[in-house]
Amino acid sequence: MAEPPSSNSPLLQPSKRTLPDFKQSIKLKYVKLGYHYLITHGMILFLTPVLGAIVAQLSTFSLQDISDLWENLRYNLVSVIVCSALLVFLSTLYFLTRPSPVYLVDFSCYKPEDARKCPRELFMARSRGLGSFTDGNIEFQRRIMERSGLGDSTYLPEAVLRVPPNPCMAEARKEAELVMFGAIDELFAKTGVKPKDVGILVVNCSLFNPTPSLSAMVVNHYKLRGNVLSYNLGGMGCSAGLISVDLAKQLLQVHPSSYALVVSTENITLNWYFGNDRSMLVSNCLFRMGGAAVLLSNRRSDRRRSKYQLVHTVRTHKGSDDRCFGCVTQEEDSDGRVGVSLSKDLMGVAGDALKTNITTLGPLVLPMSEQLLFFGTLVGRKLLKRKVKPYIPDFKLAFEHFCIHAGGRAVLDELERNLQLSEWHMEPSRMTLYRFGNTSSSSLWYELAYAEAKGRVKKGDRAWQIAFGSGFKCNSAVWKALRTVRPAEEKNPWMDEIDQFPVEVPRVSAL
Repeated sequence: MAEPPSSNSPLLQPSKRTLPDFKQSIKLKYVKLGYHYLITHGMILFLTPVLGAIVAQLSTFSLQDISDLWENLRYNLVSVIVCSALLVFLSTLYFLTRPSPVYLVDFSCYKPEDARKCPRELFMARSRGLGSFTDGNIEFQRRIMERSGLGDSTYLPEAVLRVPPNPCMAEARKEAELVMFGAIDELFAKTGVKPKDVGILVVNCSLFNPTPSLSAMVVNHYKLRGNVLSYNLGGMGCSAGLISVDLAKQLLQVHPSSYALVVSTENITLNWYFGNDRSMLVSNCLFRMGGAAVLLSNRRSDRRRSKYQLVHTVRTHKGSDDRCFGCVTQEEDSDGRVGVSLSKDLMGVAGDALKTNITTLGPLVLPMSEQLLFFGTLVGRKLLKRKVKPYIPDFKLAFEHFCIHAGGRAVLDELERNLQLSEWHMEPSRMTLYRFGNTSSSSLWYELAYAEAKGRVKKGDRAWQIAFGSGFKCNSAVWKALRTVRPAEEKNPWMDEIDQFPVEVPRVSAL
């Protein structure tokens, strides 16, 4: 057995690589990809000034001008036909090329009962009591917990906290039902939407994929209609929640007047690791119980009551690279025990994927002043071969709120440094990690709920959700607030205790 790392060792050994400095290598092809997405809506950009010019010209006409024009057209059939045909053509082209707006009516996050709370001391006591971990690996878990950024109020399922633990299919289904149905029940209560109104259902859970599927469990429990479009996404990691949102968005483009229900969760019960491979023990220390449900709509009548409108989704997949593909893997250890292995290259791979994603997203969201500065330095470095200091755009000019997947403290630290974010911007992510732990794909919604509970979300604000997961993938979603969210009217998992936050989270919290 290898010797445990020293108390000053980083979280994942023996990697010495952190997130790459985004200033060092901006790839032009990803910038071009962002502009490609922008130009796909070029027809709207083209028609808008044309229609504006026509309206401006018509506004200058007097009643006599309109009368003279009518007299000229009355006896000129060709002009009437041509003008009418052009007007019909442009109008039809505009409406056909304009994507349907996607509204986020509301969302909910599941908050387990207090009996499921797992203070760090209890976590260590249960780990020692199992008798399956070596003394060195007990110490390894203790050091991770001290530096994890997790507090003493995170949740674990009953089957894991029980003495002895009882990881079985029945308990895993019980956990899935508690989390999914708890979040969906609250969502239906908040929105007033009936289960029969849901036309699209997307459920994502990476590691637990029973038969019948989780999506089938939702259909059965709520008696959804027989023609519901049901999808179950598995094995797609912590960024699968945004993949689900993107899939729902695509479906809402072709199914008018529909509601889409997106459910994001992860299952702990059957994925607790009882072996001694340290690359697999890290997930025991970070992942916790949680889930979220989101209601999306393409009905224009829902705009007034919706919280947000989906502006952009950008997906980045690095799976063609073998190193990226294998950095997070579910496999058996040398003793045949199944766990999720985290590679030494995880931080570097995550950084590359993040850099690609934000470079693609930049042209879609950054103000023109930032884009000009960025392109000026890019042209100087790439084309003119000048030694110009790279310019990293200020994403704080594009977004008011940042929801960065609470995967771990190390990644949050590096993103704060590379994107030059303030403690205020990082607060929702850090407090979510502290209060709820890493709840996988649902963590982004706990973070947005935190911003709402603090009364920070104002009409017109833009929120950026960004997450990464196995494969390796990095995905983004950009939302625009359609109304000011008033905490007094909200029901979310933070409301009963929001006055206690933020809290100071020391870099090392001794156990």
